[in-house]
Amino acid sequence: MALKNKLLKDEHLITVMLCALAIPLSMSMWITNLVYSKFLTKNEGFDEPVVISPARWLASCLIPLIIAVHGYRKKSITLNGAVLGCVFAFVLTLSNYSFLVCLMTFFISSSKATKIRPHIKRKFEEDFKEGGQRNWVQVLCNAGMATQLALLYLLDVGACELPIDFVSDYRASWLSIGVLGVFSCCNGDTWASELGTVFSDSDPYLVTTFKKVPKGTNGGISVMGTLFSTVGGLVIGLSQYLTIYYFSERSLWTYAPPQWPIIFFGAFAGFLGSLIDSLMGATLQYSGLDKDGKIVSHSSLTVKHISGRNILDNHSVNLISTVIMGLLMPTLCKSLWPLF
Repeated sequence: MALKNKLLKDEHLITVMLCALAIPLSMSMWITNLVYSKFLTKNEGFDEPVVISPARWLASCLIPLIIAVHGYRKKSITLNGAVLGCVFAFVLTLSNYSFLVCLMTFFISSSKATKIRPHIKRKFEEDFKEGGQRNWVQVLCNAGMATQLALLYLLDVGACELPIDFVSDYRASWLSIGVLGVFSCCNGDTWASELGTVFSDSDPYLVTTFKKVPKGTNGGISVMGTLFSTVGGLVIGLSQYLTIYYFSERSLWTYAPPQWPIIFFGAFAGFLGSLIDSLMGATLQYSGLDKDGKIVSHSSLTVKHISGRNILDNHSVNLISTVIMGLLMPTLCKSLWPLF
């Protein structure tokens, strides 16, 4: 009981410290933004720049800190991963709240997925880690592309939430769907690999040859894994749709096209992103079976080759997949959206 009370006091203390840090930090940023905008308008002859509200500055400083500390305390992320994730979450929150919600949905759901049935994953994963802690490299490869798109959104469109409309707000819609594609790809791939392997009774098929391969093989696909990848992307699409619906101005929805396709495109991005990841994994990632029956990503005399070449590692595949999906999904959506 005493230990429980001590933990509760520690959590309250951390909350107070975060607020004490976030409030002056956010206010200083808001004041700087206000002074700079007035100076720029007065001395450079520009139109009135958009001044970001104190509430958004506070949310952008406080929410990422809370997420980072919570993830670190739950051992879902390492210290360096939490620091980099906090920076990324700041940019995502400041530009568009739907970007933050997509990040949170991905982080929370994928962290939960990595902790499901760990005893099964331990049997065939060489580098298995309890809880699946993410380090800064994984954070960079999963959220780096989305953060770049969010930064472009902030500089080009501003700090706001707009419904998807490729006719009236082309650049905002393009960048928003790009972020959707990145996080749907990441979530779909994570759900497929973390849940598909433990809930599927049979071994997967290699995506390039459709021959059965052991669980954990890069490029292995299954019906269950494909289903989870689609649902994982759908969850991201649903989270973006609900956030845009809640935070964007209702008057903008009068002339905007239907927004529900966001959910559909999120599901499609989860499926397609996972498929692209599997294709690269089957061809550009080495997969072998060691003497203990575990899948390894390096060759040796005691390892039986299964598929792929030793060109890319898992981090590289994830990064390339997110870049492809961040560029591909807006291109597909602008062509297909008028059909709905």
